[in-house]
Amino acid sequence: MKKIIFGIFAHPDDEAFGPSGTLIMETRSGTELHLITLTAGDAGTNPDNQPNLGKVRLAEWKQAAKLIGAASTHFLGYKDGQLNNLAMIEASEKIIDIISKTIDSDQNLEVEFMTSDLNGISGHIDHIVAARTACFVFYKLKESDKRFKRIRLSCVPIEHIPVQNTNWLFMEPGRKPDEIGEIIDARKYQNEIIQIMRAHHSQRSDGEGHIARHGKDLGMNYFMIME
Repeated sequence: MKKIIFGIFAHPDDEAFGPSGTLIMETRSGTELHLITLTAGDAGTNPDNQPNLGKVRLAEWKQAAKLIGAASTHFLGYKDGQLNNLAMIEASEKIIDIISKTIDSDQNLEVEFMTSDLNGISGHIDHIVAARTACFVFYKLKESDKRFKRIRLSCVPIEHIPVQNTNWLFMEPGRKPDEIGEIIDARKYQNEIIQIMRAHHSQRSDGEGHIARHGKDLGMNYFMIME
């Protein structure tokens, strides 16, 4: 049985700074991965004063996707920081079209989705919209297609974020143990994970902070499971 994962995220680095260890494990084991980003991340940090940050970030994303082992990448064309209900509806139709063309009528498939926690982890509205879009598409397709098995929501355990944080946006506390349905230990791929993160060179401040913060636990991924 062939396995396909659609990774649906808001920004070009969300899968790299999030569940990239799990995605590496999946592609190394033969899973076919297709990455979808709703925006080009054009509102991200721009330390090099790039005149077209979105174009730069999409190029970085494609390089990172190649390192992860993705079979394809799809940019939906939305503006960073401007996702809303209308964008969610439009994006859902675009994603359904991508998926329909990818899986066609092949019945010998198991299809999974991967996205961010519905709370957006950091509280970023774009993350929330992307996660809800992924869930909307998953359940809409699952109604009539048994090939759609589950959706994994990349989350943070409560020991990492024990209380709400208002340093930037409203960040909820991490997920309690009974909310986390799967823990993946991909620490053996730490070198690859760091390489993938550093492919997002324009966002190096966030990337290096993430690497330093996680230390030897880089590659520990946590998921809530929805079926």
